[in-house]
Amino acid sequence: MGPIPRRKTERAPAIDKLLKPAVGVALAIFAYVFLQGFTSEIPRVDVSDELLLREVFFGEGVGKNYAVLCHTPPEKAGDGTLPVSSVFQDARNDGTAPASFYLLDCEHVLPSGKSVAERFELDLTKRPTVFVSGKVGAPRQVPLKHLKTGGMLVKVLRGLLEPRATKLETTKALKSKCLDKEYCGLLLKGGTPEKYLKDAMQSLVIQYPHVQFASVDSSVLIVTNLEDHLEEYQKGIHRFVLFKKVSGSLDVNATDNSRLVTSVASFEGKGLTFSALSSFANGALNGSIGFKKIPSLPALKTRTKKMEEAERKKRQRRREAEERERLKKMGDAEAKAKGEDGDSQQKEQTGYDDGRETPEEKAEREARRRKRMQEEAEKWNIQGEDEGEEEDEDNNEDGEESDEEFFDLDGDEDEEDVLDLD
Repeated sequence: MGPIPRRKTERAPAIDKLLKPAVGVALAIFAYVFLQGFTSEIPRVDVSDELLLREVFFGEGVGKNYAVLCHTPPEKAGDGTLPVSSVFQDARNDGTAPASFYLLDCEHVLPSGKSVAERFELDLTKRPTVFVSGKVGAPRQVPLKHLKTGGMLVKVLRGLLEPRATKLETTKALKSKCLDKEYCGLLLKGGTPEKYLKDAMQSLVIQYPHVQFASVDSSVLIVTNLEDHLEEYQKGIHRFVLFKKVSGSLDVNATDNSRLVTSVASFEGKGLTFSALSSFANGALNGSIGFKKIPSLPALKTRTKKMEEAERKKRQRRREAEERERLKKMGDAEAKAKGEDGDSQQKEQTGYDDGRETPEEKAEREARRRKRMQEEAEKWNIQGEDEGEEEDEDNNEDGEESDEEFFDLDGDEDEEDVLDLD
């Protein structure tokens, strides 16, 4: 076995070679700390500004949505100041939540004598105490199960604040959340909707903020007084309609307390894609697609065979009535056309135009009539017939004279016989 070679002595690198990487790491740490401190500054609601409070609580003014963390200000808490919740901070730093982030002293006493927490029933023992408010409505506390990480808070804020299609399951919800709105788009699902349809509906909600969107599971529920205006239900086939309120309201305190009346326009395309639905919505909103008035408000009922049969018969009656109306219109149009043809023919023959002719036209018409009568007289030779009639009259006169002589003779003989008897 040969001798083991000696290893060369390894020397540590020079200090000047380590200096540059160390400086780079230090600068990166400093920049991270600086940026974290810069982004960590969350604005605080000034409790002395009443207009700002009403904007944050009820969305009066700008009309934004807010995510608010109940946090006692340092000047009030003193040495017991608590740091800002890291969950709340991370959610704000994410930047994708549809809300403005603020801090608020929820122990501040309002003019009503109640604190903010008491007024809106916020439980300050559950920390962090976070609520959403503003355009979405009065403050609502976020449950603790959604406050474990910043990502979870962002997710729940999206679900609470982003506009979405409302799921309808009762007639009351259908009337209040859809039919009582100026416009309402209703998706009648024939089953579980595909992802592209969900994305299309969400895009419609965002593109048309003044239109209320809702959905109904047609495989479970049937929309009475509406089905006869649509294609017949088929499992797995989705349908879409747009309602427009005609008059009335469900609000008993409204100035117009008449019965709620609505109208409907049905989507007749093949695919419920976003582009097709968007084109349909544009046409309905700008008036190029007409709405049909519905006599009775639609209602939601459980889909049964009996209900399906009733709706089928109702659809059949409606189609028959439409067919009768169509035939009646066709008959009226034909009769009108015949009447116009008869009037034109009469005018051509007589020159008479229902008394709307001028005096000159009337005189011309009379001259044509006289001329026509004269032509007819010449055609039938009325003068020859007069001479024949005069000869007949002479013959009749001769015959009458012979008859008178015959009777006179008989009368003389009779008178002689009578005298002889006497």
